Amino acid sequence: MKVGKVIKVSGPLVVAEGMEDANVYDVVEVSDNKLIGEIIEMRGDKASIQVYEETTGIGPGDDVYSTGSPLSIELGPGMLEQMFDGIQRPLEALQAKAGDFLLRGVSVSPLDREKRWDFVPTVNVGDEVSEGNIIGTVQETTVVSHKIMVPPAVSGKIVEILPGYHTVDEIICKIETDDGIKELNMIQKWPVRRGRPYSRKLDPIRPLVTGQRIIDTFFPVAKGGAAAIPGPFGSGKTVVQHQLAKWADAEIVVYVGCGERGNEMTDVLMEFPEILDPKTGQSLMKRTVLIANTSNMPVAAREASIYTGITIGEYFRDMGYSVALMADSTSRWAEALREMSGRLEEMPGDEGYPAYLASRVADFYERAGYVKCLGEDREGALTVIGAVSPPGGDISEPVSQATLRIVKVFWGLDYALSYRRHFPAINWLNSYSLYQDKMDKFMDESIDRKFSAHRIQSMALLQEESNLQEVVRLVGRDSLSEADQLKLEVAKSLREDFLQQNAFHEVDTYCSLPKQFKMLNLILGFYDEAKKALDAGVYLDEILKIESREGITRSKNISENELEKFDELFETVKADIEKLISEGGNSNA
Repeated sequence: MKVGKVIKVSGPLVVAEGMEDANVYDVVEVSDNKLIGEIIEMRGDKASIQVYEETTGIGPGDDVYSTGSPLSIELGPGMLEQMFDGIQRPLEALQAKAGDFLLRGVSVSPLDREKRWDFVPTVNVGDEVSEGNIIGTVQETTVVSHKIMVPPAVSGKIVEILPGYHTVDEIICKIETDDGIKELNMIQKWPVRRGRPYSRKLDPIRPLVTGQRIIDTFFPVAKGGAAAIPGPFGSGKTVVQHQLAKWADAEIVVYVGCGERGNEMTDVLMEFPEILDPKTGQSLMKRTVLIANTSNMPVAAREASIYTGITIGEYFRDMGYSVALMADSTSRWAEALREMSGRLEEMPGDEGYPAYLASRVADFYERAGYVKCLGEDREGALTVIGAVSPPGGDISEPVSQATLRIVKVFWGLDYALSYRRHFPAINWLNSYSLYQDKMDKFMDESIDRKFSAHRIQSMALLQEESNLQEVVRLVGRDSLSEADQLKLEVAKSLREDFLQQNAFHEVDTYCSLPKQFKMLNLILGFYDEAKKALDAGVYLDEILKIESREGITRSKNISENELEKFDELFETVKADIEKLISEGGNSNA
């Protein structure tokens, strides 16, 4: 390894000279403690290095060792159910080696070198294979079959394949290539800053069903899409991220805690193993990878944690799985960029962020996608959902704006809603989804042909309510016609009975698409019947007093296997209103 000398230390930034043979993004080891760092700038023979560990005690004259390779992670069996730090060091293994407090320079292999996996080949000797082809499988957890793939840029004829129990670094396959025999084990090393290759990107046409009504019905995200959740402190970003990680219909979940508080990651660690996946009945951790880089961990590693997470997501996408990546929060990553940029003495951009902030944000989100994978005819999706924490909730700040220029779904959290205890506190008047037309088509074809019509009618009522509230504030509710007062009542029902959802309620925490349609159908069905009654001369007060209306409020607690109750409830509401019309409509008219 080539050796340089430290000449300057400024927090996580170390400058070393004598590094003329090194390249930008090469990984280096700093001092005798072998602290891991990455070269982020070269000026002549001087390298600026961001160190991913605490630099206290490092000083001029200390040696710097260049590895000559970029920051890479190990991809293979053993990642699921694990919790890594920002540079893919397994925290449980680090705890076993160094105790509860991490020591500097301690290194542990990201993947367990002792555990043996049962490798079951899917190809035979003599078969021709190319990059991305699956050569065998390993049952990594009870719910996920890990597919062992031919690495990118490798193709040829299989000359030996070894079934049975192997560790991840033992040879399992030999391929005869144009350059000789290539030996494969279960590990693929991949540089985190480079996206993994695929055959081509496809048009996303299916929604990522999350079980959250305001998201799935009003602002859906496609599988392979990108979404942002900006919101001020206390507006519920983390709970929304947890709900998506728990209930989204992705086969693999990668959760990146980037610069958030340690107690929030503790909540994830405590909750996820206890949650049973509704599809498999197994623990949610069986299909989850956690990456923790909390606010008290080295600031430079925040950037690495984002790239580590999305590289792991791409790897599982390449197997043909649907992957959801949650990044909480990209603002902390941007703050790390700003700190390193300041220490490099670069010319600052807007609000002190580096001028290249927008391109870095774009590089990250554009690695999401619904793709045709390399090798066999299979498709995979990587959906990226990033939380943004703008100071004071001001989304005009640079990180929010750079994010909104790239993502196609905006779930705008509103502090006023959270203050009123309306959760999820997603503001339905300023959020949007650019996948709406495609998702409407999917919902109409797979759930009910009236799904999109109901959504459009509901959104129109909510927007009309906002306009009517302005009138009410000026001249009072009694000045409105009964038809407009009915709109206010129905919009209130949409807000409180449909959009509001309790993440901690056993039934209400998850709502399937058929149930979401039934709920909307019930509320709008009441609206249509009530309009008929008004036209027949029934007073609004009498309509609002019918007993069955209380059932609409409680309908969110109807379980998934009792959806026929919605039809019964609607028939009751319809009968009650028809009774009002027959009894008093003509006399009131």
